[in-house]
Amino acid sequence: MAPLDPDRARAILDATMELLSEVGYDRMSVDQIAKRAKASKATIYRRWAGKPELVVDVICRRLDMDAPPGEDTGSLRGDLVSIFRGLCETVERKHAMVIGLSSTLVSNQELARTLRAHMPARNLGDVGALVERARARGELSAAVDPVRLFGVAEALVWHRMIFIGPPFDAEFVTGSVDGVLVPLVTAWSAEAVG
Repeated sequence: MAPLDPDRARAILDATMELLSEVGYDRMSVDQIAKRAKASKATIYRRWAGKPELVVDVICRRLDMDAPPGEDTGSLRGDLVSIFRGLCETVERKHAMVIGLSSTLVSNQELARTLRAHMPARNLGDVGALVERARARGELSAAVDPVRLFGVAEALVWHRMIFIGPPFDAEFVTGSVDGVLVPLVTAWSAEAVG
């Protein structure tokens, strides 16, 4: 990929994100992106091979794909509430774009393949630290895979987003943590020991 002035790249990514939210992937064109970003199509194509690569760059840079930072609250439940609330807030902020992309990723295999090929390794360090703190406090008897745990948390959020809709209120957060995440992570930990 050719180097691009950071301000120019930011304007192009911002324009892409705005158009994704406003018109969706299918109705968005590189022409519209160029016009909104006050850039030439040639400038865009020097950095990105096409619309799928540009959108994937937006997803990877702007959707906060890493786990949100959590805090050490002194309990497994409190730590899970902290991380899960952060995940809900991130998704809620990006609601329009996420909804538009969700259906597009199902229907547009080119975009889905491009996203899978370029998805960066996610930083789930805070989820791993949460598990280790719970083990140190004796709340879990064995380690639990942070990737698996965060995957379930994300599934709860995406289900809410797509099938029920926001808000991601305190009732949803505590219900998900108390009814799903704490029992699940406790069972996984016990299973690992047994």
